[in-house]
Amino acid sequence: MHLQFRAVYQLEPGEKTKQRFERAWPAYRTWFLREGEGKRPGYVSCRQALQRYMPELEPTWEKLVELAGGGDQEARLLSLYRPTPYLSGCSQAVWTRDCPLLARNYDYHPHHCEGLILYTAWNQTRVIAQSDSLWGVLDGMNEHGLVVSLAFGGRKTVGDGFGIPLVLRYVLEFCRDVDSAVAALERIPSHMAYNVLLLDRSGRFANVHVGPDRPAHRGSSPVATNHQREIEWTRHAKATHSLERERYLLDCVDDPNETREGFVDRFLEKPLYATNFEKGFGTLYTAVYDPVALTATYRWPNHTWVQSFERFDESELLIAYPS
Repeated sequence: MHLQFRAVYQLEPGEKTKQRFERAWPAYRTWFLREGEGKRPGYVSCRQALQRYMPELEPTWEKLVELAGGGDQEARLLSLYRPTPYLSGCSQAVWTRDCPLLARNYDYHPHHCEGLILYTAWNQTRVIAQSDSLWGVLDGMNEHGLVVSLAFGGRKTVGDGFGIPLVLRYVLEFCRDVDSAVAALERIPSHMAYNVLLLDRSGRFANVHVGPDRPAHRGSSPVATNHQREIEWTRHAKATHSLERERYLLDCVDDPNETREGFVDRFLEKPLYATNFEKGFGTLYTAVYDPVALTATYRWPNHTWVQSFERFDESELLIAYPS
């Protein structure tokens, strides 16, 4: 198995966006219709939800819908309002000593990851982020030094709200620091449970638990894996070793002998580095965001790829995973 990672510089939606959508649409349409079209909300509901919760993002959505051909299904999918449920793994943690950073592993199946690093300025704020759901964000950073990263929250509940990748896109487009990002996460509903880790250039961080059936909770732990304040989906937690990974990361953060470089290296080692790629729980990449230097470093066992707002390498990298 392999995944082609691409770094794309695109300050405004345009021809590259259109071409990318045309390539990806068949797979995304299959995902959109997996439970039947009647399970997905209609166009009016999608637009009204965007207008109510993320009105600043509506003009960008309209541009993307136009580039996608302007169809009904395309518009509804791109709203990411009450989308088809999906699960992933992920380990993430904040380093607060010396210069702060956020490091994370994204664990999923290689066939279901875009592998796209987008440099954009769609709403006057420069953003570098790993793309998901065509314009959403798995993890990323904006020019103000605000960093975001998501992990599945380990709960089966699905409800009214948006796919969290679009919420994180909104956060990076319109927030400057942790407090404003937390306020957005408290206001915008998520259709599933997720743990969102936030860090800004001042070194402030927050661990926000979101979900469709309870208010967002701002926590103080610098670590997030795939459960929230307690284990609620025992089978998933055991299969993904969520508690084991959390304890390991907490030990790393608390170890007085740990170094910043050593902390990052831990993400390429067990128990954080996962290898069950065929079952959708393999580490597809490690991301390290430095909100002071404004660098985004992507790592694999045999590769390191550094990107920044000042020096962005628009290129490709093929990563092979063991089967």
